[in-house]
Amino acid sequence: MTASMTSFARLDGQLESGVLVWEMRSVNHRYLELFVRMPEEFRVLEPKVRELAGKWLKRGKVELNLRYTPAATNATTLSVNIPMVEMLHRALREVTIHAPDVKSPTSLDVLSWPGVAFSESPDMKPLQEAAMELLQESLKQMRESREREGEKLEAMILERVAACHKQVELARERIPVVVAAFRQRLEDKLAEMKAELEPERLEQEMAMLAQRLDVDEEMDRLRAHLEEVEHVLERSEPIGRRLDFLMQELNREANTLASKSADQQMTAIGVELKVLIEQMREQVQNIE
Repeated sequence: MTASMTSFARLDGQLESGVLVWEMRSVNHRYLELFVRMPEEFRVLEPKVRELAGKWLKRGKVELNLRYTPAATNATTLSVNIPMVEMLHRALREVTIHAPDVKSPTSLDVLSWPGVAFSESPDMKPLQEAAMELLQESLKQMRESREREGEKLEAMILERVAACHKQVELARERIPVVVAAFRQRLEDKLAEMKAELEPERLEQEMAMLAQRLDVDEEMDRLRAHLEEVEHVLERSEPIGRRLDFLMQELNREANTLASKSADQQMTAIGVELKVLIEQMREQVQNIE
C-alpha cells in the first residue's frame, strides 16, 4: 500500500506510577533517519526503540519523543538509616562528655553525614515495559496515518497518469496532421518559386522530414513508463525511490518530445506533459 513519509502521532498512557507520552513526527527523507529523545531513566531502551521503529517505518526523518510525568505517590522518596543515626547519636554524646565546648551538630548536619540519608527510586522495569508497549501502539498509529495520506497521494498521481496518457494519444493523433501540413507547405513553397521536384525527390524529402518529426519511440516509452507507474503503485513494499526514478525517465522523454515539436499544438502537448510530470514528481517526494 502506498504510504506517505509525512505524518504525526501522539499517544499517552495513564499508569498508577505516572503518565507516559509518545509524540512522533516524520517528514520526507531519502533514508530512514531516527532522532530519539527520552528521559535519562528510559535511555537504556533506545536500541529497542530504534529496532522497533525500523520494523514499522522504512524511510523518512522521524522524531520520537518520550515524556514521563511521575505520580506524586511514585516520586523518589528519601529514607533515613536509623541504625546509623543511633550510632552517630551515641558518638556525639561521647564527644559532649569529653569536649563540652564542641558545638552540637544540627539535624541537617546529621542528615548530610554519609550513609544517614538515601533515596529510593521506583522500580523502572514495569515503566520501561509500558513505554515499549505504548511505542508499539504509537508506531501503528503513525503507520495508519501514513497509509491514509498515501492513499490521497496515490489518487492524485493516478489522476495525472491518466491525463498524461491522454496527452500521449493526442500527440499520436497529431503527427499525421503535422506531416501532411509540412508537405503542403513544401509544395506551396515550390509552387511560389516556380520550381518543380521530381516525385521521387519529393518523397525522399518528405521521408527525411517525417523521420525528423517521428516521436513514436518517445510516445511508446512514455506510455510504458506510465503503465509502470500504475503497476508500482500496486506494490506493498516501499515504492518511493522507484517512482522517483520513473519520474526522471518520464521527464526525459517529455523533453525529447517537446524538442521535436513541429507546431503549436505539439508544443502545447509537450508543455502539458512536463507540467503533469512535475506535479507527480512533487507528490512522489513524500512517498515512502
